[in-house]
Amino acid sequence: MRRTLLAIIIVTLVATESSAQIVVTDPAVTLRNSITAVLKEYLLNVQRDQHAKLRRMARRLSVFANLDKYAVVDPPRWRTRRPEEFLFDGDYNAALIFGDPTGAAYTAFTQPVMAAQQLVNRLPSAARRAFQARLATLNVADAAAISATNDTGQLRRNGKRELPAIDALEANVVDPSNEQSATAVLDKISGAVLIGARQRQARTQLLAGVVEQLLVDSKRARDTETASMNMQLMTWRDGKAANRAFVAGAGDALCNWRQP
Repeated sequence: MRRTLLAIIIVTLVATESSAQIVVTDPAVTLRNSITAVLKEYLLNVQRDQHAKLRRMARRLSVFANLDKYAVVDPPRWRTRRPEEFLFDGDYNAALIFGDPTGAAYTAFTQPVMAAQQLVNRLPSAARRAFQARLATLNVADAAAISATNDTGQLRRNGKRELPAIDALEANVVDPSNEQSATAVLDKISGAVLIGARQRQARTQLLAGVVEQLLVDSKRARDTETASMNMQLMTWRDGKAANRAFVAGAGDALCNWRQP
């Protein structure tokens, strides 16, 4: 009986101690875990939005529209040579299509200037300088024309070679396939930039030829105005003496004239 009572007392004491335990919490740890959970949720949302954005960016325009509308139906082609259509200027027409770096076609196509060096050396210094300036104008005009002719032919020939590249680039651009990656699109952009750079260079060469022609025209116009101005100045300077000489010569002629 005593043993039974002792066991009951021990069990009662253990149960009392178990119910009297206190739960211990750390506010700093709890706050840290809460902040970590919020940041992870924010990063997850950002990554989900980025993935959706990249998916939308990866979709090609062909999904929404037909790319064939950006292709040129019948692009103009470069002129080709037809000898039967050019009876008298076949060589020069060929130079305009294929180029002529030596200027042989232009020389055969234009009226030549006679050799004038010996005749010019016989003139007085002022007349010689004026005549040499006119000859220089002809030489400059010939040089500009030969250069422009060769540049035009070279550009036409290179333009024919660029046409297959442009056609191939156009076919790749309007290709609606979804298998083309961003790298393929960048390659298309690089090819378009390269062709555009070559065409800008060709346009610059043509503009340089136009500038040369304008310079020749400006020099010719200046020479004409200079000759006219010099004649006017000489009239003002030597007009009185020329008139007196003319009157004196006419008077002598009248006085000395006899009926034949």
